[in-house]
Amino acid sequence: MSEPQDEPSAPAGLSRLLARRRNAAPEPVVDAVIVTGQVLPPGSPSGIRTAPAADPKAQTAALTRLFAHAHEPLELLRAFGNGMASLHGELGDMGRRLQSAHAAKDWEAYARALRQLIDKYIRTIDVDDPLAGPTDAEKLRDLLRQTLAGALASLLHSAPDLAAEAEALGGGLRQWRPGQDLSGLAQRLRELCHQIGVRSGDSQEQQVLLLGLFDLLLENVGELLDDSSWLQGQISVVRDLISGPLDQRSIEDARLGLREVIYKQGLLKQGIAESKLAMKQMMMSFVDDLNGMAVTTGEFHDRVSGYSLAIRDARSISDLNKLMQDVLQDTGRIQQQAARARDHLIAAREEVDAAERRIQSLEKELSDVAGLVSVDQLTGALNRRGFEELFQREAARTERSSNPLCAALLDLDNFRLINEHHGHPGGDAVLRHLVDVSRLMLRATDGIARFGGEEFVILLPDSSMTESVSAMNRLLRALSVRPLVYEDARIFVTFSAGVALRAPGEGADTLIKRADKAMYEAKKAGKNRVVSAG
Repeated sequence: MSEPQDEPSAPAGLSRLLARRRNAAPEPVVDAVIVTGQVLPPGSPSGIRTAPAADPKAQTAALTRLFAHAHEPLELLRAFGNGMASLHGELGDMGRRLQSAHAAKDWEAYARALRQLIDKYIRTIDVDDPLAGPTDAEKLRDLLRQTLAGALASLLHSAPDLAAEAEALGGGLRQWRPGQDLSGLAQRLRELCHQIGVRSGDSQEQQVLLLGLFDLLLENVGELLDDSSWLQGQISVVRDLISGPLDQRSIEDARLGLREVIYKQGLLKQGIAESKLAMKQMMMSFVDDLNGMAVTTGEFHDRVSGYSLAIRDARSISDLNKLMQDVLQDTGRIQQQAARARDHLIAAREEVDAAERRIQSLEKELSDVAGLVSVDQLTGALNRRGFEELFQREAARTERSSNPLCAALLDLDNFRLINEHHGHPGGDAVLRHLVDVSRLMLRATDGIARFGGEEFVILLPDSSMTESVSAMNRLLRALSVRPLVYEDARIFVTFSAGVALRAPGEGADTLIKRADKAMYEAKKAGKNRVVSAG
């Protein structure tokens, strides 16, 4: 018998609940077939059968038949209870409670069961609401699409095929809707991540090889230069930069420092070249004067020989007088020219001496400017090159005297938070403040060097381990009572430090590594403290 076309369908909430139970637990389904208007008692098998497998169409038909004759409120409540009782598990128990309450006309108990059903199950059902905005799945889809097609594709500019695949995946995610199959997109995304990992490893390896090649080239250029050459300093800065972790700030600081040094060195080189050219021109002028004097002297010698012959052939006193006057005139001219040549020689000598002094002054200034690469431009402390030179001097001295030599590695605490709250200018002010206070508290023989970022190394000659640890603790206390005032804010600066005593013959790298290990122990112990290396 065909079903009437105008029979009421199952309520939407119950259909969703039944569908949710089907998706969550594919167990044998209890199908209800109710053909009479009688209420089934709790636990009664009458009118209820268990099917090994449930067909969605059959379940929908069963629900349709269940609510077909429920035209009145009481009939609708009875049909709803019978429908709930046909389910298995906790929902079936709740349906039997609804049946009992309906049979006893205990509407308060029926209402309590309904509230429990609503609170526990129906409130968790997603209801499509066009005014509610995108769902969480759709928001996640849009974020993933923007990550792939926007950020990731722009980062993969060096790999056009991977960038195109990232954009294609973004386009695929744009078309996806909740409930659709994601297996194809997921497989493509996994493959893209795998290819990015492979290409990233290759790119990092190429970067390491290029940096190694560049370092080798700089080393070879340095071997060709004299140790006192001003280029040695610049080469050392670049080699120190590429040997450590690269970041935009350290590269920019090195670039600005080198540009300033190169500009000053260009001016000084130009001055030296001009002084050397002037000295060359003076020497050439003096040589020309000497040549002219030699020519004139030769001519005078020839004239004197002529005068000798004329005197021998002279026949009267008047002829001799005339010849004497000519000889005196020529001799006077020679004397004048000799005096001018002497004056020119003296002036040239003075100018040469002045040019030599100028060259020496400029070369010294050039050497001093080249020495700027041993100093950190931001804080005024030594940089790595300056520290290495200081360590070599102090290590050689302590080897001869057998005195102790300690190194302390300092790392500022919470420096990233300082940059976030006060900006990079505030962070730079903190670095300068640490160096200034350190110079006030340390001895003149101690040296402080910036090793990059917020790390500093303090070299303490002629200090035992106990004395060096005490010096670092004094520096901590000094910083605690001398906060930095920056833009009307008080910034308290602390650091974690590790102190290591140099062993005989120990190099700088090994010493710093031991101090670095102790510094990390200070960090783990709570920061703002000093730990000695074992």
